Amino acid sequence: MIRRPPRSTLFPYTTLFRSVTFQVPENYVLKDVFDAVSVYIIPKTELHNKVITVNALDYKILGYPVAIDSHIYPRNSLIFNVCFVCDGSSRTVQYETVIRKLSGYLVGLEVECQFLSKEETKCQLPQIMERILIELNNNGICTIPINESNTIYLRVVPASQDPPLVEDHHVPVFFNRTAFVASQWDLTTQQILPFIDGFNHIAKIAAETDVEISLVKACIQNMVYYGVVTLIPIFQYSNVYTVTPNIQQLAEDKSLQEECLKYIGRPGNLPNFRDVFTLYCGLAPGTTVRDLCIRFNPHTMHVDERQICVTAIA
Repeated sequence: MIRRPPRSTLFPYTTLFRSVTFQVPENYVLKDVFDAVSVYIIPKTELHNKVITVNALDYKILGYPVAIDSHIYPRNSLIFNVCFVCDGSSRTVQYETVIRKLSGYLVGLEVECQFLSKEETKCQLPQIMERILIELNNNGICTIPINESNTIYLRVVPASQDPPLVEDHHVPVFFNRTAFVASQWDLTTQQILPFIDGFNHIAKIAAETDVEISLVKACIQNMVYYGVVTLIPIFQYSNVYTVTPNIQQLAEDKSLQEECLKYIGRPGNLPNFRDVFTLYCGLAPGTTVRDLCIRFNPHTMHVDERQICVTAIA
């Protein structure tokens, strides 16, 4: 499951010649604030065509300064920067591709029809910026027709958190092995795939595949980042597990029950769900997996007790 990050409020505005030409909402960034950071909003040539983030005075300003050189402009160049202004504590990395793409649209419009420099078209910018503000904040996506041949398409793609460090004792397990397309991954990842079974830990996978352990960790970390696998502790009969209130989902969801039985059942025999649910409910503080096996003998129920623990954790 992917949870979208909290949205920052966006306030785009365009600057020309170190002055605020348009701002939505009006006067959100006061003149003294702009004057204090203007050197970073319209920077020197070396920083043109680069995403710049300025965190100052309780604001975080994300921009992409652009210069269009042409003899048609009074100074032979049009310099502008459309910016997103967020709260100083906001995470803005997810908007970097959006601001770069928006600037590209504006450059294309200016080159094609002088959209930014002609008064009759430049006056449309506040309405466009307001729609970007509202639609990105509300929906994370916006589609704005400009003219017969140009439409602005923007989408905020949630930025994933950095994956955790992968240790020698971690055990990778697939979220959905059937949906995984091995050919889309690098050769090293393809080499270690057959050894990701929910029981082999990182050090064992490296030894079995004769791949440097640092490379195995890098591959697994990459797969964790993309939500392909998750990391669980090594299975041991001395481990202690306990169920959470989420066990109620298993009791009520028939499709989840069928999937669970196929995964934890021994080859050729599907266990009875009542027996499986009894085993899950037997996981409690102070009760090891060994104690559970002695009490219920999962083999007679056609249940692989290792898979029960892997399924419950993953």
